[in-house]
Amino acid sequence: MQPQVVQLIAVVSVLLTFALAELAQGRFFARQATREDNRLDVAVTLLFPVIGGGVLAAAGALCAAFLPSYRDALAHWPVWAMLALLLVADDFTQYLWHRLSHTSVLWPLHRAHHSAAYMSVRVVYRNNAFYYLLMPGLWLSGALLYLGFGWVYVGYTIVKLSVIIGAHSAVRWDEWLYRHAALRPLVWVLQRTISTPATHFAHHALVQDDGVGHYTGNYGNLLFLWDVLLGTARITQQYPPAYGLADDRAHGPEPWAVQFTYPLLRSRRVGTVLGRDGHHRPPS
Repeated sequence: MQPQVVQLIAVVSVLLTFALAELAQGRFFARQATREDNRLDVAVTLLFPVIGGGVLAAAGALCAAFLPSYRDALAHWPVWAMLALLLVADDFTQYLWHRLSHTSVLWPLHRAHHSAAYMSVRVVYRNNAFYYLLMPGLWLSGALLYLGFGWVYVGYTIVKLSVIIGAHSAVRWDEWLYRHAALRPLVWVLQRTISTPATHFAHHALVQDDGVGHYTGNYGNLLFLWDVLLGTARITQQYPPAYGLADDRAHGPEPWAVQFTYPLLRSRRVGTVLGRDGHHRPPS
């Protein structure tokens, strides 16, 4: 079986597992979701594999065109070395990309991820198409695949996407850990190493002046360690009472197609970052 097929089956299985768990808890069909949310969530979930796969393929094609003699040049590397490079080339660059996306430069491409007033597996891939098309980590991963990372990359992405899906899921799998004193040493290490629902939910909070919300931090995807090392971490073991964006609450949701394709399509809403004359300032 081809590595890409194994990867797709594994990731879809993890996504469905969390989705079914949310359904069982009555949290998948969030009451806060609007018609625009539903359309955007479906569109992005279906199209992300096409966009992400397209970037990986394009990166490989560029390598084949300009570096034909380097195909599988790093295939002899030990697994630990490949994983170390992937953590930097993919996960650390995604931390930086995510952090940059909370500045005026890229906020319009990331806004869709925060416009959901709920947390769910539905939100995992919810971003503007250009957010992924321009993501450095995807292009670098495509190059590493060309250089021979193959099955190691597949295993890495399965673990990474499982963590990311779990960190967005309304199941809140980490909640029960905080109730057991005997698990405190494990929890202390875990929540400083990988993204968990509590730390990532804080990043999606509606406000950040309540001691829990922290949308100007907690940027980590697989490793929350980047936030710890670079001073952008907030760990409270609590969950925000509300999610989403204040301007959507005041003016209504943006059209799903605008959120997904901006700047190809632009909003008619006054003062929005997705409009023709709107400022690009993110919430602060």
